Amino acid sequence: MSIIESKPLGNLGYHFVPSEFLEPGKDEYHARDKQFNSKSLFRQLDEKEIQVLEGNNNFCSNWSDVWVTDKFLPELIRNSFFYGRVRIDDMEDRYLSYRDLQLPVGIYNSRIVSCDIGANVAIHQVGFMSHYIVGDHCILFCVNEMSTSNSAKFGNGIIKHGEDPLRRIRLEICNENAGRSVYPFEGMLAADAYLWSRNAGSGVLYERFEEMTSDRVSKWRGFYSEIGKGCVIKNSHTLKDVKIGPYAYVKGANKLKNLTINSSKKYFSQIGEGCELVNGIIGYGCRVFYGVKAVRFFLSSHSQLKYGARLINSFLGENSTISCCEVLNSLLFSAHEQHHNNSFLCASLVMGQSNMAAGATLGSNHNSRSADGELLAGRGFWPGLCVSLKHNSRFASYTMLAKGDFMYELDVQLPFSLVSQDPEENALIIIPAFWFQYNMYALLRNEMKFTSRDKRDDKRIRYEYGALAPDTLNEIIEAMEILEKSVGRSYGQEADKEAMELGRKILLNDESKITREILLHDVENSRRPVRLLKVKEGYLAYKNMLVYYVGRELKSYLENHDLSALLALIEQGKGRKRKAFDNVGGMLVPQGEVKSLLKELKEGEIKSWDEMHARYFLWSEQYELFKLEHVVSIIWERFAADIDYQENFLRGVFKEALRVKRWIVEGIEVSRGKDYSNPFRKMMYNDTQQMHDVLGDISQNAFIKEQKEDFNQWEERLNAILEVLNDE
Repeated sequence: MSIIESKPLGNLGYHFVPSEFLEPGKDEYHARDKQFNSKSLFRQLDEKEIQVLEGNNNFCSNWSDVWVTDKFLPELIRNSFFYGRVRIDDMEDRYLSYRDLQLPVGIYNSRIVSCDIGANVAIHQVGFMSHYIVGDHCILFCVNEMSTSNSAKFGNGIIKHGEDPLRRIRLEICNENAGRSVYPFEGMLAADAYLWSRNAGSGVLYERFEEMTSDRVSKWRGFYSEIGKGCVIKNSHTLKDVKIGPYAYVKGANKLKNLTINSSKKYFSQIGEGCELVNGIIGYGCRVFYGVKAVRFFLSSHSQLKYGARLINSFLGENSTISCCEVLNSLLFSAHEQHHNNSFLCASLVMGQSNMAAGATLGSNHNSRSADGELLAGRGFWPGLCVSLKHNSRFASYTMLAKGDFMYELDVQLPFSLVSQDPEENALIIIPAFWFQYNMYALLRNEMKFTSRDKRDDKRIRYEYGALAPDTLNEIIEAMEILEKSVGRSYGQEADKEAMELGRKILLNDESKITREILLHDVENSRRPVRLLKVKEGYLAYKNMLVYYVGRELKSYLENHDLSALLALIEQGKGRKRKAFDNVGGMLVPQGEVKSLLKELKEGEIKSWDEMHARYFLWSEQYELFKLEHVVSIIWERFAADIDYQENFLRGVFKEALRVKRWIVEGIEVSRGKDYSNPFRKMMYNDTQQMHDVLGDISQNAFIKEQKEDFNQWEERLNAILEVLNDE
């Protein structure tokens, strides 16, 4: 029921904050005065200025509380109403122009309630603007309502003094039952949301996360909404409790409520037509337009929501795009792509560099006895057209799913694999290392694309966009062991150790062929078989990429160090165990480092999110060292028999790495070449020339040429290293 109260007109604009919620010793303007950073000197109106204002059909319930500067021009205010304390900064007899919108400076046909207005602002036809601070050189045109509550939080997950704790905004990510909820705050990172949500149920840790968030934003009431310098807001309906950074552009928005919209001159954010955004935080350089609906959300910098996208109870990482589709209760790391009207993602943790195809429905609300299922996918996750999945499911990095309805829970631990179905045999089919064998062009091109699309100025957080990195190398090593064990068992060995030894011998034997069906267990929650295809080819592809990675990292080390330092480094790593790595919001971090951080947080040694972020920066600075230590541990684990003759070992590694590099470049060209040789692709064109006109000439493909040049540099550098080794 709507309850309309009647109060004296003279009170309009005053008593914004109830006296019981004022900071001790402060008045209702305390927070406002800290926010309004004008250096101008304000004074009250003189009689002549009041006469001019009233002659221009303006009204004020208390002209003595309208404050102006000596550069005030009353002629530029017409047909407007003023209530409460209003401050108006310098005015000039000029007009402001933005694209095709040109409006004179001043206030026209508007109602202003207790606001601070910057220098040379053009306010036209604003129906009601209450408790706002407007920066210099802004344009506000045809806005229905701009209001602020005394408990405004601007999207931060806090509560103000005297508020019911149930009003606190939280993001119910990764699980629909809210058991992994986090409280959003301005400056939040994907790593924060990840560590918080993955430690649900850890009482002390959860309390520490909540305390740090509460301490980050003032609990006192009375903060005003803000419109930053140079903003343009036009043809919009309702803005309530919003803080908008400089140079943002808002046009045709339906409703913006309880938001922080970060923006700057270099990275301005834009909100477009038909958008309804409630309870959220938007990063720098974001684009949100054409009918987007977002509620309880965090949109990280340089990301986009568009074309009717729905983002609810979710966190979207940097450099991502969601359009035309629905995403609920999810935590998505950077470089996420989802832009088809009929794709749906729910209750998921997707660790970045992913792409959701049309028709992908990942997570039904009702596929079990309650809506509590989850999906976890490593980076590079790629479900194909019309894929549906059942929660709970988990996928290794760079898993590709072929079209189909996957009716059972899945736990796929083979990275870079293709997962499909055989409906005739009622079996699940997995081709390990599929990307390396058949899709090298897309794999390496995506790596370049993600890097080039990272628009952050501040890259103290080191995101890993490379397909081969400590996380995926660990998965590759574990996948090789899974294949060895599966092959050994298929040939009669049941014990793990003996099965792996036999499987390895068969897989590495150039003469032998695998003639038996290779089955994989504990992958699907069903009784039907899970069959591995092209096992030997996949195993050898994993092995190739392993030696290539080792060679690549050692080559990189030798760019800045001599051979003796490398040999000493390898010797020092003897006996060191290979470390597990976590993907923490896009950073790759040894698990031990993460555990140490959480221990310090739990014990109170870390007291703020800023201190947490400082540790992230340190991890990023140490990442190359972490990688190098990881490579050395791989050398001792996988090549131990050859280490006694280090120079010979290095010769072998670099020769193999160069061979694999050549294989990679050839694979890039071959995989792209299929688009030119496939007769079903060629049939769309009159002749080869037209195909080249439409698709581009493959011989001129910039990415392929770049990869070939990179190989030439590799070959030159490794040949020089091999010459040094031969002289030793």
